[in-house]
Amino acid sequence: MNKNLANEVTAIVTDKHNDQLFVQKDGITYKVLSDDSADIGDVLKGFVYSDKNDQLVFTTHIPTIRPGVYGWGEVVKVNRKLGVFVNIGWEEKDVVVSMDDLPAEGRLWPKEGNKLYLTVTTDSKDRIWGKPADEEAFFEDYVEGSKDMHNNNVSGIVFHLKKSGTYAITEEKYILFVHPSEREQEPKLGETISGRVIGLREDGVLYASLKPRAHEVMEEDALMLLEVLKRSEDHSIPFHNKTDPEVIKQQFGISKGQFKRAVGRLMKKGLVNQDDNGTNLIRLPEED
Repeated sequence: MNKNLANEVTAIVTDKHNDQLFVQKDGITYKVLSDDSADIGDVLKGFVYSDKNDQLVFTTHIPTIRPGVYGWGEVVKVNRKLGVFVNIGWEEKDVVVSMDDLPAEGRLWPKEGNKLYLTVTTDSKDRIWGKPADEEAFFEDYVEGSKDMHNNNVSGIVFHLKKSGTYAITEEKYILFVHPSEREQEPKLGETISGRVIGLREDGVLYASLKPRAHEVMEEDALMLLEVLKRSEDHSIPFHNKTDPEVIKQQFGISKGQFKRAVGRLMKKGLVNQDDNGTNLIRLPEED
């Protein structure tokens, strides 16, 4: 086992040809990655690891993410039989986060472009692994929210998934908690979510909702009805305020209250009217 792997070391330059340097530490030779003008016999301080081709390398640029030090990395590849590959800023090297450290359900795994807060570890076979931070790491220095943040728009990266809900952290280090009732579907680990603040927990964690505000839902519903009317043969639909709620729910996937609000918005804009036969498109919005 190479005890120096993924660590800072002081090594001696033992070979140099064609501007390529090699150093040795404890009898092991490493290829120097960084462009350095050192000569044979010089002593260099750097960081050693194995690259994507399993070649031992040495860099004088100490990486931000290293054993015991956490940082954000970006998922660049997903391997369902192994885990996810993450770019942590190491030259010629992406680290693997094992499937053992990922959610049991594959649909909740990070996808390419998602971000993980992690450090690295090595095993007895000299393999380097990415290790996501546990929940406690995020609570060590988070910023407590305040009541005046109510209804503010927020976004953060999901770092912990629980049956009780989803935890995410914002760029400002506020922690968000999203209850299952405040989302349409469960976000993936490492996914960036956007929502709004709906409350404050006693410990300063912000309750957040990923569902749109009422006026945003109404706008979406109105646009949906407008599109249905535009596509219908006579620009009319046989649904109105006296239509059975279950019929409206089955046809449009919204409640009767939502239907009435959406129609009201369109009527206010002078785009539709209603009669005993249904709802009718009387003017296209392009005419505004």
